[in-house]
Amino acid sequence: MRILITGGRGQLGAALQKVLSDHDIVAKDLPEFDLTDPSSEAQILEANPEVIIHAGAYTNVDGAEREPARATQINRDGTAMVARVAEQLRARLMYVSTDYVFDGTLSRPYEETDQPNPLSIYGRTKYEGEIVALKMCRNTLIVRTAWLYGLTGHNFVKTIMRLAAEKPALDVVADQRGCPTSADDLAAALRDLARSGLTGICHVTNTGDCTWHEFATRIVRLAGFDTEVRPITTAQAGRLARRPAYSVLARRRWVGEHDALPHWHDALERFVKQAISMSLPRP
Repeated sequence: MRILITGGRGQLGAALQKVLSDHDIVAKDLPEFDLTDPSSEAQILEANPEVIIHAGAYTNVDGAEREPARATQINRDGTAMVARVAEQLRARLMYVSTDYVFDGTLSRPYEETDQPNPLSIYGRTKYEGEIVALKMCRNTLIVRTAWLYGLTGHNFVKTIMRLAAEKPALDVVADQRGCPTSADDLAAALRDLARSGLTGICHVTNTGDCTWHEFATRIVRLAGFDTEVRPITTAQAGRLARRPAYSVLARRRWVGEHDALPHWHDALERFVKQAISMSLPRP
């Protein structure tokens, strides 16, 4: 099967290339593949994939508040381009989206059928990407995930490990709850979904949930640091973009068809061991 991956050099794209190594992979990313450049459409057509995993996105949540036009160009308009070409090629489109499409006002995990109401420019543009993908390509699966981390690129886990090596104490938000997700585990799930006929929307995360503070505390301890991790509020953090207080995703459609992904505790322990073996920050 020929599979084209957008965002091929990102943390999810790199993980996808590993788990899909037995397929014919075409990985596309900046600078030669730019979702805001019309020439990218011709690149997809030339590759002629059977499946497109659209992982490329503007993912800087606070940056999107400063650059709303660019975030829209990439997350909505770029996705529309990819979906249009997927439909033209009769390819299967898998669009990776986010828990940040929800406003966090529920007190139970969000189902695939719950109505999105994003609080941030990032969340809004990703939701708009979902809408155009479903509208423009009949064989589309939206895969929402959350709190993603991998060995490639920047993410919360690597940042906490680096800061814990530099500082005696860290202040981390304790009033936002979600589902940390390993890029390796998500990539394996996307591989299975690529072979399925599932369309519509599917939530995929590691099992379990926590706050950012609980997540950071476990990262620090697994990495062997004695850094103090102090809880703070979202208001104290002073971040530019609004974030949902509760964005835990229910995984009803995924669990109905597949085994649940590992618990986030287990996935994180595996990741930290790998990170340390690759000489990321350690005590």
